Amino acid sequence: MASLQFNNFDAFEDAGAGDKAGGEEKVHVRVQQRNGRKCITTVAGLADDLDVKRICKAFKKNFSCNGAVQKDEDVGEVIQLSGDQRTNVKAFLVDQQICHAESIVLHGF
Repeated sequence: MASLQFNNFDAFEDAGAGDKAGGEEKVHVRVQQRNGRKCITTVAGLADDLDVKRICKAFKKNFSCNGAVQKDEDVGEVIQLSGDQRTNVKAFLVDQQICHAESIVLHGF
């Protein structure tokens, strides 16, 4: 029986070192397909001086979804939210003046 080979997809491959826009790092908001119609939204690249757990808590309360903060060795802390929350996240970050609209990059299908 032939062995199956899975495609290893790296969602953070385009978050390289060239993310600086006017001295400000980009915030990458991605959606990743899980199984079936389910998907998760990841928010990476938030500034180190921000309280990421508090932002995640605000996301969960405002969007009525589940979420968690994961540590990644390449990009630091990543917020994971259930569902496709890309537009909600961008609107929230701009409305709360956490970052500028030009520094937010939306990825996904």
